[in-house]
Amino acid sequence: MISRLTVICLGLSQLTCWGLSYYLVGALGPAMIADLGWRSETVHGGFSAALLVMGLASPLVGRLIDRRGGRASMTAGSLLLAVGCGWLGLAESVSSYYGAWLLLGVAMRLTLYDAAFAALAHIGGTGAKRPIAHVTLLGGLASTVFWPFGVALAETLGWRGAVFVYAGCALLTIPLHLAIPGGRGKAAHVPEAPEHRPLAAAGRDRLIAGGLYALIATVANLLNAGLSAHMVGMLTGLGLSAALAVWVASLRGIGQSLARLCEVLFGRNLAPLNLNLLAALILPLCFLTGLFSAQFLMAAVAFAFFYGAGNGLLTITRGTLPLTLFDHRTYGSFVGKLLVPSFLFSAAGPVIYAFVIERYSEAGALYLSFGLATVILIAAGILKWRFASPNI
Repeated sequence: MISRLTVICLGLSQLTCWGLSYYLVGALGPAMIADLGWRSETVHGGFSAALLVMGLASPLVGRLIDRRGGRASMTAGSLLLAVGCGWLGLAESVSSYYGAWLLLGVAMRLTLYDAAFAALAHIGGTGAKRPIAHVTLLGGLASTVFWPFGVALAETLGWRGAVFVYAGCALLTIPLHLAIPGGRGKAAHVPEAPEHRPLAAAGRDRLIAGGLYALIATVANLLNAGLSAHMVGMLTGLGLSAALAVWVASLRGIGQSLARLCEVLFGRNLAPLNLNLLAALILPLCFLTGLFSAQFLMAAVAFAFFYGAGNGLLTITRGTLPLTLFDHRTYGSFVGKLLVPSFLFSAAGPVIYAFVIERYSEAGALYLSFGLATVILIAAGILKWRFASPNI
């Protein structure tokens, strides 16, 4: 049984850890570029390096949480996050800057959603589906809180001062992770009831489902990484003022959390395969809307809000689909392997978007995003068609 305290602590930690790491360069990147005098690709390449390390560390972290639970792993991640932010604030050379990001990559894999989802699955087995959705409610607000917070800190203290504050915030997540139960919950040892039998337990079904799940996670992470690093800059390039672009981009987090709240309140009977398809339908539409941001402010608002909504729901299904498709007892290790491509390919996201924006403008980046979103929609449709049971 997963307690309410565990869910609240993990929700708060996800809000903080995502804001301190994944959304760091989106808030502080412009100040870094101006101060260091480096190319945009160099600065954003640090974030890409961190995502690459996340991919390489993913199977090991997944096995570790399967065996030991999430408390020790996520606590260690908090410590590494604090050290990485402090190191980043002291970096003067490119090599030192990238070294800090490599450490942050390990910290991110130990603290962000996939570690939290595996920790919940370790405790609650298939009973972790609702807690996973609840945890993402607070986590979805990370960009809404930390983009304006980071920009304000950079304007007041400089970007170096901002990351030193980030390091202190990372230390505050240690008690949150220490609150995670250390043992495996009893629910994980209860034999599966017929309604909880995996839809793709073994053989060819497991291979197909695993491939489609990995494809959706990979493309969604590539989109998320690129837009996390460049959404504020894209909106500015489309004609919004810098202050307005930060405000509009922060609506992404509101969209994420409101969509997740709707799922929590009204989606109890909505199967993960259906929710996954619904989320995939939203994404292409939001990018088409974004193309009109230069002419209409509401188009920019809709782009940011509905991208957040679609991405927020996909984050839930990234945690709940494996509990429906696969054996929850090997959640950490198996899903950790499936997520390796998502981290490796998403590592290229910030650099790819920087390249596309520089050569083909912000509109080109939106067309790229539409194409990637269409791939997600096709894969989600095949997954639903292939594995939905008659009762779904």
